Amino acid sequence: MKTNLLYVFADQWRAEAIGALGSDQAVTPNIDRFSEESVCCTNAYSTFPLCSPHRASLMTGKYPFRVGMWTNCKIGLEEKIMLKPQETCIANVLKDAGFATGYIGKWHLDASELNFNPHPKSGAREWDAYTPPGERRQGFDYFLSYGACDDHLDPHYWLNDETQIRPGKWSAEYETDKAIEYMDQKKDEDEPFALFVSYNPPHLPYELVPERYYEKFKDLKVHYRPNVPESMREEGGLLETQTRQYFAAVHGIDEQFGRILTWLKENGMEENTLVVLSADHGEMLGSHGLMSKNIWYDEALHIPLIFRQKGRLEPGKNEAIFASPDHMPTLLELLDLEVPETCEGYSHAGSLTTTPAETGSAVSGEPEDMLICSYPGGADMVAAFSKRGLTHKAYGWRGIRNKRYTYVITNGYTPDEPQRELLYDRELDPYEMNPLEVEKDCADARILAFRERLKHYLELTEDPFLWDRF
Repeated sequence: MKTNLLYVFADQWRAEAIGALGSDQAVTPNIDRFSEESVCCTNAYSTFPLCSPHRASLMTGKYPFRVGMWTNCKIGLEEKIMLKPQETCIANVLKDAGFATGYIGKWHLDASELNFNPHPKSGAREWDAYTPPGERRQGFDYFLSYGACDDHLDPHYWLNDETQIRPGKWSAEYETDKAIEYMDQKKDEDEPFALFVSYNPPHLPYELVPERYYEKFKDLKVHYRPNVPESMREEGGLLETQTRQYFAAVHGIDEQFGRILTWLKENGMEENTLVVLSADHGEMLGSHGLMSKNIWYDEALHIPLIFRQKGRLEPGKNEAIFASPDHMPTLLELLDLEVPETCEGYSHAGSLTTTPAETGSAVSGEPEDMLICSYPGGADMVAAFSKRGLTHKAYGWRGIRNKRYTYVITNGYTPDEPQRELLYDRELDPYEMNPLEVEKDCADARILAFRERLKHYLELTEDPFLWDRF
């Protein structure tokens, strides 16, 4: 019997927000039990900690910039950002191998409809898009989705035409309903299924969380990370409320994921289903005075990544550096499928299946570091560079992350910002509060090695990033 694939990922869910695995005050009993039965990847990070770029990398096994994803799929830009149908995506490979393919939830990989029509028949607004049946669904046959809309309490979806489906319930709950329905329809069929479920919560707006979840956290005394400024820690203040709301949404995700786990157990599908739980990027929650993502700090980069297939994957921790392009090749190899040559990531299937997981020992050839990156993506930012005759794609920040250090060169998000080169030693400075400011003529062997590695990644990804450190 072939193995099914169930890949569940939440938007803006940081690795620390798991009760048993992280330091946050999250309450996640179902995920905690799941993690005890699974391989937990402790060094999984988002290469480009933003929604569309990570999702494009997940689907293609390629670096975000290599598929034209230098920002989110949005409006207001001359270039229409989308995942091109010419790309070889994971669902294309799975479908060709005989899998039934399904996708439920937030997509955010198609061009926003308002780029082409001010009044689309679908009713899409802002960054949203209805993706019709065909090549832009990238190999997914069942496709209950939307582009980008954050109305968690009153979501909408499209299936096979432009008619909006409005279930009138919290998005993650409805998506779980439909995921269980899909698997129930497929469980007795000869062909295996591959289902991706994309929860939008705990993505902001933080306040759009069911009251039944918030009730558990409304009086929580928040324990802030040391890198959250004192000025943001006001009792009864905005950050306290938003942190409680964030934990409430994570708790809701845990409840919905628990429903899926119960269904798998009751239907005897724990051994023939590879279940993966992850996220697209993290959330700052006030650390370094910031909210949201798209920055090189651990709170934004570090994501949950947990693999379970009972009877096959030995539970424990896997400490390999796991980047966004690594998901597709790893999943395909775990399903005994050939990885297409288009994939640029590394398959970790070997360490997940043949190395005793609890040892965390490295496998020969395993990556020792990964690229991290971000580009100016706001319409006003792009316009400011264009007005000066500059390409915005040469700015932003690029860096290298390994198990000890975070190395970053930033050109900023506006013209004329001074270039800065930073090195964080996370072993000595785990909250990344005291970086080494590197001078151009630095002769430190560590810095010279990081510069060489970054040069390698820039050449690999054909990145026009401007720097003068050589």
